[in-house]
Amino acid sequence: MREAKSIVDVRPPAEVVPHPSAYAGQVRTTVPRVSVIIPTFNEAKNLPHVFSRLPDVHEVIVVDGRSVDDTIEVARTLWPDVRIVLQNRRGKGNAMACGFAHATGDIVVMLDADGSADPREIPRFVQALTDGADFAKGTRFANGGGSADITRTRKWGNRWLNRIANLFFGTRYTDLCYGYNAFWAHCLPALELDAGDRGSDAKLWGDGFEIETIINTRMAKAGMRITEVPSYEFERIHGESNLNTWRDGVRVLRALIVERVNGKGRRSRRNLLAHAAESARDVHRIQPNFAVQPEDEARWG
Repeated sequence: MREAKSIVDVRPPAEVVPHPSAYAGQVRTTVPRVSVIIPTFNEAKNLPHVFSRLPDVHEVIVVDGRSVDDTIEVARTLWPDVRIVLQNRRGKGNAMACGFAHATGDIVVMLDADGSADPREIPRFVQALTDGADFAKGTRFANGGGSADITRTRKWGNRWLNRIANLFFGTRYTDLCYGYNAFWAHCLPALELDAGDRGSDAKLWGDGFEIETIINTRMAKAGMRITEVPSYEFERIHGESNLNTWRDGVRVLRALIVERVNGKGRRSRRNLLAHAAESARDVHRIQPNFAVQPEDEARWG
């Protein structure tokens, strides 16, 4: 068995690995490395279900919000090479920002720990990215998607928030409030997320549930190529959800307004790809298609 790794405190972000479009006709011989970011808070009972369905990825990063159960120990037992990061403030947004800062893969996947998102769908997201998207946005409302958990009220609210987002940012989102997403690591600078330790666990703007809306809107403002990926949402297996329909709906609406008022982001897709191409100047042979191979599909099934 591989030796388990210790808790991560501070580590500089990894060098960004280029998007395939940066290689302009070259041929790549390897599939992209995938980093899966899983925020946790007292998820010890749910992790066995989630980890048993994970594909063989480059790394799994569990970002823990000071759980008082055995979340960290269970994660290490199930996945000995798991990387544990302790978030420095409260909230899902801060957990994601901390996880992103420690990712070393080419592709970053956002995965909930409660069993509602199916890890076996990860190849779908990878395929969308290797086919040319910068951002693969999960949706429960496309053919092949669905939900066993969404209420009528949440569905209605999501529909109206989609309309507002699409009006503000020229997007075609069908599921703004769904958090199962993936993107190329070179997109991270466009998100401008704060993972710094401020010496306090008090929430900052972006540290809460609004993180998903911030990511969705900043990807659009940076001009990223966005593809929606059908996904099925299951009910949480154990524990109680932290979601509050009205409170979180207001946070999403506020995030849309704030991001609209703030205008375009400082990092454009063109600039980020130029940096990615510069990083790839020593790469000689690159495959035109990063698609998941049939044998991988069988192994991950």
